[in-house]
Amino acid sequence: MKKIKEFFNREQNLLIHFAATIVVTILGIYFGIKTYEWLLVYSMVTLVITSELINSAIELTVDLYTKKFHPLAMVAKDVSAGAVVVSAFTATCVGLYVFLPKFIGLIN
Repeated sequence: MKKIKEFFNREQNLLIHFAATIVVTILGIYFGIKTYEWLLVYSMVTLVITSELINSAIELTVDLYTKKFHPLAMVAKDVSAGAVVVSAFTATCVGLYVFLPKFIGLIN
């Protein structure tokens, strides 16, 4: 349990992703989303969390290799962080596809 706490202290973005997962799950239950919508939502959750874990692994590996500034190290970190941004953007688009009609239905 101590290692898990240390991990979440070091990887705070992952904690945000897990919190978003809880919110999306609650919304999915509330709106009674369909099976294919659950599949879409949790595919995106998995994509974002996997991207974040790979990003963390790349950053830690680069830091282990060198503490000095190196342009290629910076590129590796930036590209892996960019992958997280792309996956989060894709997840946002899917979330809007699934949930926006539900929210509009509440308003009307």
